[in-house]
Amino acid sequence: MKLIEAAGAKVEYQLMLADENSLWGVDIYIDVSKEVPGAKIATILEVFFTKVFEGICQNVGKWAKEAEEYIKSKGKELKKIYFSYTACPKCAKEYGKNYVVLFTQIN
Repeated sequence: MKLIEAAGAKVEYQLMLADENSLWGVDIYIDVSKEVPGAKIATILEVFFTKVFEGICQNVGKWAKEAEEYIKSKGKELKKIYFSYTACPKCAKEYGKNYVVLFTQIN
């Protein structure tokens, strides 16, 4: 975030997507308003299906499977799933809800 803020590239409503690419790793994609020197930049221009889930983060595997089954039922193919966590675990506990948005990249 320091690189983004230093470049003046922070957007008003920050969208962060996590790809949960393994049990031990995750790539995080952060929405920016312009190029950020020193940062790896990726452009994601695809078609997405989104769905909001509520519950504990341990359910992400179940939610991903549910989203994949829905996409297949519509005759589409799932390419990749990104997760957007609307609150950190501490804040979710304070608010009493934990919403997670699945962005499923489809063909």
